[in-house]
Amino acid sequence: MSSSLASTPVSNKRGSVRFWVWTWLPVALGIVMIMCESTETFGGNHTSRWLRPIFQWLFGPIGDERWEHIHLLLRKTGHFLGYGFIGLAWLRAWWFTLPHSRFRTDMFLAMLGTAAIASCDEWHQSFLPNRTSSVRDVLIDCTGALTLQLIVYTYMRVTNPKKLHRAV
Repeated sequence: MSSSLASTPVSNKRGSVRFWVWTWLPVALGIVMIMCESTETFGGNHTSRWLRPIFQWLFGPIGDERWEHIHLLLRKTGHFLGYGFIGLAWLRAWWFTLPHSRFRTDMFLAMLGTAAIASCDEWHQSFLPNRTSSVRDVLIDCTGALTLQLIVYTYMRVTNPKKLHRAV
């Protein structure tokens, strides 16, 4: 989400279908990805089957008890980063959709979208036999989104603050 994105020619054609697809497709793809991962197939009892061999290939053999801790850490890191990136997709979409809004408004809307998707994901998982539903996961998801958005905000403020006149 660099300042050069704000001057892209597509952003000037707000009435076109191409603009709306270009603006909101990343959000839609992120939601579809979350829907695909919110299945029994991606439950912890299944992901260990392919994550552990990859981890052991990279770092060597590991005991079962230690693996359980690392597996949980990998899964929660996936939540943090995955929702961090969907939060950026929401931020980008609102940034282009509301060209005269303040950056904080776009961040707030992005956080609402992220929290809504994270909550729906956890609610859906509560119906799956091998998945759990946790408010803690929603908090991890939202923390990932907020963290990446603050990194982008800081980067934009440092690299070209004049082009972010609406960010204050």
